[in-house]
Amino acid sequence: MNIKEIQNEIVSEFSMFDDWMERYEYIIELGKGLPLIAEEFKTDDNIIQGCQSKVWVHAEEKDGKVFFSSDSDAILTKGIIAILIRAFSNQTPANILEANTDFIDEIGLKEHLSATRANGLVSMIKKIKMYALAFEARN
Repeated sequence: MNIKEIQNEIVSEFSMFDDWMERYEYIIELGKGLPLIAEEFKTDDNIIQGCQSKVWVHAEEKDGKVFFSSDSDAILTKGIIAILIRAFSNQTPANILEANTDFIDEIGLKEHLSATRANGLVSMIKKIKMYALAFEARN
């Protein structure tokens, strides 16, 4: 699946819920399935700056694709990063860099987060794109 197809799938899943309490519960559930970062990668270099809670993101490149793992000390934030990792993991650096993040607005996530969590979301996306840029530059 390409990034756009995955993003459309996420939008479709969120459209099944009538209210935001159900969507928050779903985000928390998604966080439980997050590919967890190995303890050795829970370093300051992998912490997302600008997040209210602690969020670590690690990336590895295998066979020309980027694979992300992450963790957070907050259950909602864990779910948010799980959504992003689902959309961008197992993709080429070029595709990650070209991809837009309109699906975040389509599911209404940013507008239903506190200002600090919304800033954290933007910081998470930047970190993912920075990893892709670094891998792209190496190729």
